[in-house]
Amino acid sequence: MKKYNRILEEEKVDIKSISYKGKVRIIHGKNKTFVIKEKSRQNKKEVFDYLKTRHFSYYPERIREDDDYEVMQYIDDIKVPEEQKIMDMIDLVSLLHSKTTHYKDVTEDEYKEIYEDISGNIEYLKSYYNDKITIIESKIFMSPSEYLIANNISKIFAAIYYAEQNLNTWYKIVKEKKRIRYVLLHNNLKLDHFLENEKAYLTSWDKAKVGVPIFDFYKLYKSHGLEYDFYELLKKYEKNYPLKKEERLLLFILMSLPEKLEEVENEYQKCLITSKKIDFLYKTEFIISPYNTKESKEN
Repeated sequence: MKKYNRILEEEKVDIKSISYKGKVRIIHGKNKTFVIKEKSRQNKKEVFDYLKTRHFSYYPERIREDDDYEVMQYIDDIKVPEEQKIMDMIDLVSLLHSKTTHYKDVTEDEYKEIYEDISGNIEYLKSYYNDKITIIESKIFMSPSEYLIANNISKIFAAIYYAEQNLNTWYKIVKEKKRIRYVLLHNNLKLDHFLENEKAYLTSWDKAKVGVPIFDFYKLYKSHGLEYDFYELLKKYEKNYPLKKEERLLLFILMSLPEKLEEVENEYQKCLITSKKIDFLYKTEFIISPYNTKESKEN
């Protein structure tokens, strides 16, 4: 706290008020406003230095930092309809990926590790939902959340089967490849981490890393999949940054996999959680189906 106060003194801020948004403090001064947050383990200086070399400047300017805190430019977010805002965000993410694309030599072992990791998750989900439905069907009376599972169990296993079949197809494609396409991933995409003023900004770069481009879209889908039209968002993303066949296939595999259900005591909460997981399966099928139909016609 002493270091925090020292920063305010050194910046010569005549404080009017302090507000909070998540883990950041917004310092409202008479002459300037800026943001202070605790410094993360991620060396963001390296990230931003790299982005400068790629002529990508869509992030708040870092004013200063010490061992504990970093001070950043404050961006006054202009009110934009959320449906438009997430479209603008996709534009910026596709630009980030385009600007930072590079290729890395890989061995079959690296692809095999991804294959085995997802395959292990698939086997676990098969066992998990088999046990779940066996217990549910042994009961004389089902609870509302159990009825939801039983009524949609065929959809759950269809999603697992789709992921399993396409994982094998994906592995056949990639195990012959010697190079993989990488980008700088923001790796923490949420609508709250996107601001618009005179230009657009991505904030919260604490988890940024190099990786396969699909993971930014996948994580955004897991955060907002039921709120927005991700079929159109994917089309917009691919218009700017077309995915390779194996990348899109891996994206659809990950999107398709049903999640384990969180254990809660309250039956109403159980119904909400279960309903949301099932809605994701139907939403994912809606997004993927046109691509599968197109591919079948081409074949």
